[in-house]
Amino acid sequence: MPSPPIPLSTAAARRIWLRAQRLDEAAPFGDGPAATPAAVHHLGYVQIDTINVVERCHHQILYTRIPSYQRDHLRQAQSVDKSVFEYWTHALSYIPTADMRFFVRAMKREAGLSGWFKTVTRGELQKVLGRVRRNGALTIRDIDDDVLRDKDHEWASRKPSKRALQLAFYRGVLTVSQREGMLKTYDLMTRHFGWERLPSAAPESERTAYLLDRALRSQGVVSLDSVCHLDAPRKAAVAKLIGSRVRRKELVPVTLDGARHAHWVTSELLDAKLEPVDDIIHILNPFDPLIIQRKRLAQFFGYEHRFEAYVPKEKRVFGYFAQPVLIGDEIVAVLDLKTDRERAKLKVQKWTWLGKNGRGPRRRLIEEALHRFEAFQLAR
Repeated sequence: MPSPPIPLSTAAARRIWLRAQRLDEAAPFGDGPAATPAAVHHLGYVQIDTINVVERCHHQILYTRIPSYQRDHLRQAQSVDKSVFEYWTHALSYIPTADMRFFVRAMKREAGLSGWFKTVTRGELQKVLGRVRRNGALTIRDIDDDVLRDKDHEWASRKPSKRALQLAFYRGVLTVSQREGMLKTYDLMTRHFGWERLPSAAPESERTAYLLDRALRSQGVVSLDSVCHLDAPRKAAVAKLIGSRVRRKELVPVTLDGARHAHWVTSELLDAKLEPVDDIIHILNPFDPLIIQRKRLAQFFGYEHRFEAYVPKEKRVFGYFAQPVLIGDEIVAVLDLKTDRERAKLKVQKWTWLGKNGRGPRRRLIEEALHRFEAFQLAR
């Protein structure tokens, strides 16, 4: 008979998650260019997003864990060292190149792409691929002979070639060899990495193990929902693998206060003696891996984050692009931030306290962190 789940306090679960996210120390990956691929490897992926109210989320996620981070370090990892690449996880993300074989099967799969890319003709695809093969890497701005079309949604391009480039990207024929803001340079995947062909696709069983191991490394305490974030079809396979690891005593089932879903943790982490977190301050982007799974965040931290960029102004609680503030192991405030680049200032449009203890000293600590964050954002 399987052993009954072990009770795990919310405080202990929260502490384990902070350790897994490397948010319990000031510079867990060191400094210099090597820290960036190390952070991407540990987290498994770093999400990319187009919103530019403050810093792009991929840069802020890395800055949060690498205080000396410079944007050029990510450029070097992507374009020079080629230790990271862009592809889709639950969203467009930076992923370790060493993990590419776990994504090759998705690249070769047409399913899920036909709806978005149904307007791409064979001729349009051949046109952009021919240009890249003949002339080298290019951006959409380098293509100036398209017959323009009306946009079918706000974020679309009038150039048919843009969708053709994206289709070739998702198929693994092209990769993003360089990025300047949201402007992507596309090159042949094989040419960029110096390969004759793509790596062989990992078997589905290895892909399942990769997803579970990635979650255990970056989350510490996991559930089916947290392992399979926005990927419900994989839950059956992941649940089967978890069951086999529990039987081999590699994973321990735990119960969390008030949780409706089962959770698991490795026995090593369960037995580890983790010291209380010092008053380290992190201003967390809403796409940070600690924040993005909001139900899990509420369970572990007692804080329900609201992403209100698409909420009417009169219905917003925290603000357009609110960012939680983590001090130690507690989310103490939410700040609606906006960078005024013309005046070189970081503006706090709204400050919401979540607790009543130590607001005075904490405000000073947060303001010091804001000054550091402002300096990072404005350093180009």
